[in-house]
Amino acid sequence: MASRSKTKTETTQGAGDEAASMSDAPTSHQPTTEEVDESMADPNEDEAAAEAENEEDMLPEELQRVRILPGSTEHAASFEFLEEGHTLGNALRFIINRNPDVELCAYAIPHPSEPKMNVRIQTFEGTTAIEALTKGLRDLQDVCDVVTDKFVDARQEFAAGVTA
Repeated sequence: MASRSKTKTETTQGAGDEAASMSDAPTSHQPTTEEVDESMADPNEDEAAAEAENEEDMLPEELQRVRILPGSTEHAASFEFLEEGHTLGNALRFIINRNPDVELCAYAIPHPSEPKMNVRIQTFEGTTAIEALTKGLRDLQDVCDVVTDKFVDARQEFAAGVTA
């Protein structure tokens, strides 16, 4: 006698669950008649409106990329940076730890697949964690400006030597 395999509907019914019907299955996106009509519209019509719409789409939405994590106090706070990694984390940790008002500064990447970096700052009584972070970011920007200036000067000096 030939055996036949059970279909999915028969298997789920045998388990006591309701059978999944085809109406429960996800449908693929089929354009509505309005969408088809819009796609067939004259492309030269309302060009100015289309250009303005494209410009709005291209502008990124302003996103807050730093936030204070819950449980933070005035002198001990954790900050979460979105879309940042070891490059900023290690440099910022180094700069902030050089501040004499800072007791501790450390950073961590919670998980490699998440684009987040956490920075923990603990300060002495003379300053707050937010002030230490602000000073650290400004100091790091100053260091980057010096490196950029030196690089540009060296590149120009090299270019002058090559053309001479």
